[in-house]
Amino acid sequence: MLLKKITFILLCLAIFVSCSKKNNKETSMDTISTKVDSLLNIMTLQEKIGQMNQYNGFWDVTGPTPKEGNAEAKYQHLKSGMVGSMLNVVGAEENKKIQQIVVEETRLGIPLIIGFDVIHGYKTLSPIPLAESASWDLKAIENSAKVAASEASASGINWTFAPMVDISRDARWGRVMEGAGEDPYLGSLIAKARINGFQGKDLSAKNSIAACAKHFAGYGFIESGREYNGVDMSNSFLHNLVLPPFKAAADADVKTFMNAFNDFNGIPATGNKMLQRDILKGKWNYKGFVISDWASIKEMVSHGYAKDGEAATKYAVNAGSDMDMESYLYVNHIETLVKNGEVKEELIDNAVKRILTVKYELGLFEDPYKYCDTEREKSVVGSKKNHEAVLDMAKKSIVLLKNENQLLPLKKQGLNIAVIGPLANDKHSPLGSWRGKAEDNSAVSLLEGLNAYTGNKITHSKGVKLVEGTPNFINEVKINYTDKTGFSQAIASAKNKDVVIMVLGEHGFQSGEARSRTNLNLPGLQQELLEEIYKVNKNIVLVLMNGRPLTINWADENLPAIVEAWHLGTESGNAIAQVLYGDYNPSGKLPMTFPRSVGQVPIYYNYKNTGRPEPDGDLVFWSHYTDEANTPLYEFGYGLSYTTFEYSDVKLSSKEINSSNNKIEVTVKLTNTGKYEGKEIVQLYIRDLFASTTRPVKELKDFKMVNLKPNESKSVSFTISEKTLEFYSANKKWEAEPGEFSLFIGGSSNTNLKENFTLNR
Repeated sequence: MLLKKITFILLCLAIFVSCSKKNNKETSMDTISTKVDSLLNIMTLQEKIGQMNQYNGFWDVTGPTPKEGNAEAKYQHLKSGMVGSMLNVVGAEENKKIQQIVVEETRLGIPLIIGFDVIHGYKTLSPIPLAESASWDLKAIENSAKVAASEASASGINWTFAPMVDISRDARWGRVMEGAGEDPYLGSLIAKARINGFQGKDLSAKNSIAACAKHFAGYGFIESGREYNGVDMSNSFLHNLVLPPFKAAADADVKTFMNAFNDFNGIPATGNKMLQRDILKGKWNYKGFVISDWASIKEMVSHGYAKDGEAATKYAVNAGSDMDMESYLYVNHIETLVKNGEVKEELIDNAVKRILTVKYELGLFEDPYKYCDTEREKSVVGSKKNHEAVLDMAKKSIVLLKNENQLLPLKKQGLNIAVIGPLANDKHSPLGSWRGKAEDNSAVSLLEGLNAYTGNKITHSKGVKLVEGTPNFINEVKINYTDKTGFSQAIASAKNKDVVIMVLGEHGFQSGEARSRTNLNLPGLQQELLEEIYKVNKNIVLVLMNGRPLTINWADENLPAIVEAWHLGTESGNAIAQVLYGDYNPSGKLPMTFPRSVGQVPIYYNYKNTGRPEPDGDLVFWSHYTDEANTPLYEFGYGLSYTTFEYSDVKLSSKEINSSNNKIEVTVKLTNTGKYEGKEIVQLYIRDLFASTTRPVKELKDFKMVNLKPNESKSVSFTISEKTLEFYSANKKWEAEPGEFSLFIGGSSNTNLKENFTLNR
C-alpha cells in the first residue's frame, strides 16, 4: 500500500505541473500526454503488457469470486494489474464491482475500459445499420448512435465495437447488415455521423463512449461472401473503395480501430504492417489504438502464417495491433519476446500510451466509476425519449420499392385486411442481429402496429413457420422447408379481402456474422405461400423484413406494392404501420443494389465500363450474361415516395474548372408533381471519362434531402471543385487529373439527366 501511495503522489505531482503550465482546451491533449508519460515511467513491463490484454466477462461479478479453472486465472490477472480491458460485462453495478478490483487492489489502480457490441442500440434498438443507411439522413443516424451511447454509458459501458465501416458489394455476406452498403462516399459520411453520435463533442461526458472503426481492412470483399475468407485486391481498389470510410473515421477522431479476421493479399490483417503501421499510424498519423478482433491474433496460426502463439504475438505487435481480444497471447508471450529482442519495448510503450490516452480522454482516471450510476441506468435505459428517437429512425429507414395504382397509403377506415406471414406477429425477429441487451420478444410487431389503427377490420394468419425453435446469436438458424399446415387457413383468410399484407423475409438472426447465404431468395416455404395467396387475391402489399438485399423478381413482376422494411428494431411495427397508413411518407433510398439473380453478385452501380460494354449487332462477344440481364432489380439510390418528383433545368455556372475558376455551381429544378408532401434525396454522380486508371461509370459525389409540398418547386445546388474529382491515381496519390467529366443528377444512380464539363490547369 505504501508503494501505491507513493505512486499516487508522483502522479498528482505530474498532473499539477502539467496543468499549471497548460490550462486551455487547445493544450488538453498535451496535458494528457504528460500524464500518460508520467504513468508509463513507473510501470513495469508486466503492467504495460496487462494494459494490452482484454478478457471477455467470465463470472457473475456480483456473485462469489471464481475458485477454479480459467476463470480463477483471469481473476488473479485482474487483481495483479494484468488486464487493461474487459468486454461483455454489462450493468452499472457489475461494472462498478469489476472496476473496484483493479482500481483498489492493483498496484497502480489503472481503470479498465469496458467494451461491448453496441451496434444499433443497447436495449432500445434502432434499425440495423444497413437499414439506417437507407435513410441517407446523417443527422438521424448520428442521433441514433447518440441514443445507443446514452443507454450503454448508463449501464457501465464506455467503449463500443462500432461502427462497422466495411464497404461491401456482396449480399451473400451476412455482415452487410452491419455496414452502410456499397458506396465509399456515402459510407464515409455515415461513418463520421455514427462516430460523432457515439463519442459526442466531449468524450469525457458521462453519456459518451469511445467508438471503434472496423474491420481494418478489406473484410467486406471476402471471397464468395463467405465469412472469415480471404481477400486479394489491387492497390487502386484498396485506396479508392476500401479505405475512404476508414480515413473518414480517423479524421473524425475515432478513438479505436479493430483489425479484420481475413488475410489481406496473403498476410492476415491482424499481422499486416502495411495496413496498421504504414497507412493507419504512419501516413494517416492516427493517434488512437488498434484492437484485434476476437482471437484473431491466435487465428494467424490457423491461417498458416504464424507457426505458433509466440510467433503470432510477435507478428501482431510488430504490425501495430495494440490490444489482444481473447487470444491470451500477449499476456503469455510479450515479455519473453521483449527479453529476446524480437519485439522492441518502445513498441509496447507506444501501444500502452495509446490505450492509456483513451482512458484519460474518457475521464476514467478522474472518476473510474462515472459509468456506474445505477440511478442513471434506471432513468435512461428504455426511456420514452429513446423510444421516440428509434421510432423516428425506423420510419426514415423504410424504402418503398413499388406502388402501382397508388395502392399505398392504405385507407384508415372501411377496409377488410388480411395480414399473413410468419413475421407479421413476430416480436423477436424485427430486433435484428447484434441486438445488444435488448430483451427477446421486445419489438413491436407489425400486427400490433396495425391494430393501433382501429378503423379497419384486420385478420391475421401466420401461413407458414419460417424457423424451427427460437433462433439465437450463436447457433445456426433452422429453416422450415416442409410444414405447410398453415397454408389452407392463410388462403381462406386472403379470399375476398380488400387488401392482403404479406409479411415475409429473413429472420433477424439470418443475417449478421457467420450468416453467409448462397441463395438470396425468400427462405423456406415463403415464396410458395406468396404465390398461393396471389392466386386468390392479387391486391397484395409485400412487406419485406430482411438484413440484406434479396432476389424478389417474382414479387416485383406480379405484386402491386412492395415495402422494404428491413429489421427496424424496437419500434418496428409502429414504424411500418405509420408508413403503410400514410402518416409518414417514405423517403428511403437503397444503400445497396438488389440483384435479379445471385449469379450477378457482386453487383454494384459504380462498375467499370469494360472494353465491350454494348452488343455489336447480333454477335455474342460482349460483356453480359446469356441467361440474365446485366441490370439490377433495384439500383443503388433507388426508392419511391407516395408523391412524385420531376427533375429539370440542369444548369452549370461554367463548363470548365481552371486556375481562374476553381469551382462549378450546378443547379437543378425539383418539383413535387404528386398530391402528397414528401422528401426526395437528390443525388449527384460524376464520371471521369479518361484517367490514368480506368474509372467507374458513375460515382456518388454529393446528395441533398429536399422536402416539398404538392406542386412546390425548389432549386437544388451542388458545388464541384477539384477536390470533388480526386481519386487514387496511377501516380499512387490522391489527385484530380485534367480531362473531361460527366455529371448526373437524379433520384437514383440510374439517372440519365447529364451535363459535361472539363478540368484544365
